[in-house]
Amino acid sequence: MRQRLAGEWSGWDGDTVVELFDGSRWKQDEYYYEYRYSFMPWVTIERGKMMVDGMNRAVRVHRID
Repeated sequence: MRQRLAGEWSGWDGDTVVELFDGSRWKQDEYYYEYRYSFMPWVTIERGKMMVDGMNRAVRVHRID
């Protein structure tokens, strides 16, 4: 799945919740910290991992709604 993040992105903080344009919400499942500010970046979710454009690696996530 490839979609835009709804709003501002400031990176992974260990407990990040991400909302996408389709209204789905995703919560970070593993600890990882990386700061990077972006506005409405593209994200790709495959096999339970989310890759946010511009970040160094994909992070495990699960859907929360």
